[in-house]
Amino acid sequence: METFTDVLLVTANVGSLFDNVGEIQTEWLQQLYKTIHIYKPQFIALHFQEVGGKDYMLNMGHAEDFFWTLESSEEMKDFDRSCIYVDNQFQVEDSFTALGSMYFIHKTLKNIHQYDFNVKDFKAVLGQNKYMGSLDRVTTVEKEKFPKNFWPDFKWSRKGFMRTRWIIHNQGLDLVNIHLFHDASNLIACNSSPSIYSANRNNALRYVINRISDNQHMVLPFFLFGDFNFRLDTLSLVQYLSTATDVQTVKKDSSNEVEKIICEEKDNDRQVLLQIEEKLFAYLHQAVFREDNGRALLKYDKEVAAFHDVIREEDIMFPPSYPYSEEYTKPTQYMNTRCPAWCDRILMSHTAQDLILRSDDSENSVVYNTVGPNVCMGDHKPVFLSFPLKTNDH
Repeated sequence: METFTDVLLVTANVGSLFDNVGEIQTEWLQQLYKTIHIYKPQFIALHFQEVGGKDYMLNMGHAEDFFWTLESSEEMKDFDRSCIYVDNQFQVEDSFTALGSMYFIHKTLKNIHQYDFNVKDFKAVLGQNKYMGSLDRVTTVEKEKFPKNFWPDFKWSRKGFMRTRWIIHNQGLDLVNIHLFHDASNLIACNSSPSIYSANRNNALRYVINRISDNQHMVLPFFLFGDFNFRLDTLSLVQYLSTATDVQTVKKDSSNEVEKIICEEKDNDRQVLLQIEEKLFAYLHQAVFREDNGRALLKYDKEVAAFHDVIREEDIMFPPSYPYSEEYTKPTQYMNTRCPAWCDRILMSHTAQDLILRSDDSENSVVYNTVGPNVCMGDHKPVFLSFPLKTNDH
């Protein structure tokens, strides 16, 4: 008989929780607990990026409080086993990723094993297992920061991936936490289609997929979830948004370098419809990013399409997950620093998608959505996937 295990995967770029310490954490956690309460998973995987925030040297101390608050909360008490991995060792610059992964196993779920990369074998998961540090001696996790030569032209930062492997009943899975590079300048992002940043993310993602599919360890179905920093194809989008406008390019006095792009309506008192600078993307009709979950813009979301040979994703029915206002009175408002985009994603191998049990009777069996859509969650809304995983007991 086919059995299944209810699984909840969540990815969250938590930089804002540390940059504005204490302001949004309580409500943020409430929204997470609410999601757990609604979907009642037996296995939870939480993948965090930017632990410690931008000022990680100053704020990393709060990371321990955050993880402790979550794991010891009343809401999590029925999860009797956990494995927690937090790379908070910012002193080790060449390996620091600021990634954190938390896995919780419900007391009703028996028979969970985790892979030990050293002995190349699975072992039963018992009790609470918590590792904070550089993680380089922890044998149940594999962590890698992208090598410097990956983007010679860009500032090297805390980007990388972290993998754990599981057997739930008899079903093996790779769970990979990932953080890819962002668009440093909105102006450079407009230069070509695909942008130079998009090409970089593409290389890094290929690298990760090749790494987890190499033959060092048995190849397993995988879920790859994190902050991919995927952006809309900015050049095509700007051409579309500025169709009936006059476009001016303002250059810096001394050089030929573009400083801003201004699109004004031809009539209507020449109202500025769109203005773009290195860190400004101000579009007059912001509602287009929210209405109908931004569906009109999905055709500009092209970065996953390059991986159709190896990657699948459930249909996106939620608005772009970034960059939301960090003011708690404006939970659905976007900041005008970047063009809104679906940065936070849950991707999977074809073999992993085949393990999702789809039932005709309940449409709610597979849900791909944001956590806290109407609450301030920081600049990234966490994204979750709830589904029944096909598992066999024999």
